[in-house]
Amino acid sequence: MDVMTADLCDGHEALLEDGSLRVVDPMFSSFGGRAAFHGPIATLRLFEDNGLVRTALETPGAGRVLVIDGGGSLRRALVGDQLAALAVKNGWAGIVVNGCIRDSRAIGEMDVGVLALDTHPRKTVKRNQGEADVAVSFGGVTLRPGEWLFADEDGVLVSATPLPQ
Repeated sequence: MDVMTADLCDGHEALLEDGSLRVVDPMFSSFGGRAAFHGPIATLRLFEDNGLVRTALETPGAGRVLVIDGGGSLRRALVGDQLAALAVKNGWAGIVVNGCIRDSRAIGEMDVGVLALDTHPRKTVKRNQGEADVAVSFGGVTLRPGEWLFADEDGVLVSATPLPQ
């Protein structure tokens, strides 16, 4: 079942007011074949190096969303079709990239949600540098591992707990 962010906002106004439910500033475009997705958050913080992205997506996703804070870099792509295929194979609900992706046409045909700032054809270096399972901040919101992310065509929400529909 799709969870609609507008409906969640309408149904949880008190959580918006007290900051328990946060709205990420509009900044992402949707590239995946799944426009709406949600799940518990796993995080990475890295810069122009996607070695840890592969490591994360090789693990069972169990319906989680991988949030990658790439520092907003528009110079290299942190996710391509091979990594998106790993996400599908291993049961990830989605990937949110504060940075770029590539192979957008192929990713658009895959059953996974993918949000990113833009596309870029250049791949990253592979030094396996960065941090996993840390709080990341962008779009006016801090996202923590284990919190919940809800995304659709209207935007991205973050909550400390799963929300009843």
